[in-house]
Amino acid sequence: MHPLYEHVRKNEPVCPVRMPYGDPALLVTRYEDVKSVFADPRFRRSVPDGLDQPRVTPDLVPLGLMDMDPPDHTRIRRLIAASFTAPRAERLRPATRRLADSLLDAMTAAGPPADLVRDFAVPLPIGVICDLLGVPYEDRHRFHHWITEVNRLAGGDGGGQARTDSMSELLAYMAHLVQRRRAEPTDDLIGELVMARDEGDRLSEDELVFLCMVLLIAGYETTANEIADFAYVLFTHPDQLALLKERPALLPGAVEELLRFTPLTVSAAYPRYATADVRLGGGTIPAGSPVLTSTNAANRDPGVFPEPDRLDLTRPAPRHLAFGHGPHHCAGAPLARMELQVALGRLLERLPGMRLACAPDAVEWKTELLFRGPERLPVAW
Repeated sequence: MHPLYEHVRKNEPVCPVRMPYGDPALLVTRYEDVKSVFADPRFRRSVPDGLDQPRVTPDLVPLGLMDMDPPDHTRIRRLIAASFTAPRAERLRPATRRLADSLLDAMTAAGPPADLVRDFAVPLPIGVICDLLGVPYEDRHRFHHWITEVNRLAGGDGGGQARTDSMSELLAYMAHLVQRRRAEPTDDLIGELVMARDEGDRLSEDELVFLCMVLLIAGYETTANEIADFAYVLFTHPDQLALLKERPALLPGAVEELLRFTPLTVSAAYPRYATADVRLGGGTIPAGSPVLTSTNAANRDPGVFPEPDRLDLTRPAPRHLAFGHGPHHCAGAPLARMELQVALGRLLERLPGMRLACAPDAVEWKTELLFRGPERLPVAW
């Protein structure tokens, strides 16, 4: 984390900021304040008329469910809630483990060095979400390209047009899958959502297609980056890696600590607007103000996490905000937790000698994307 976050959190917990695009905003960095903004119904995602949303992209990127407030948000989220419960995630654990093993079989057969991003971190969550949604796995290279462009921050040199084109192609692809489900009903999640749309008025057609697209993007993009990020963090914290190998029972808690410690996004995003004057951080948020929240900074708040900049896989029950909080708490959190546990567990058990095949500072990181992660992660064993 940049040291300025620590300075702001300590000295100006509600800090005026200017994003590359849009109106000025207020940045909240303390854990309790971020949690309050997430949970307080006086902060809403919908942008008031006449205001320009603060953002990191020149154009507004529609986010569907993430842009909504109750009651529409509640109506749509309820349709997918049953598919992302902890018990359902646990039922997917054996299949996820088999997929992880098959990917590791192929990787070890090819021999080192391998690219952990290409060979494991990306195909594992893609396979899981494809199976859950009912998206053909063989199409993964097509939609992975589109999703990468949708998540791109830069707008110059045709970047904005590439994002718009990729969004259009991805929506057309999802609309085609929806039509196939109508002709040939299935029991996957897209099939269930099509039934919900066609048997009542709980979803409009546009909402249905957009929701399917968002579920595909959210279902693997973040987890793929986290698998690679977590591997890098463990490789560069050899004492903690050795501890996890020695005490594999620490794995569930280790995943939580890694979620707390490892920043995923490159910037605060998704502002909420105060619908009334709200007391926060020792001051008042004026009504109508856009408020940005830094979960990365909140997860390093020393008032909540002793020695927050130290990775400690034995840290007791960290209450991190990596999945958010309140109505917009990540619906896929149980699925992501299961996948991260399986991914790290299989890597440690199958390839306990895995290590970086280059110097840590030689790892190439993604640029101009919303999510942090290695472009490639060369490993040997």
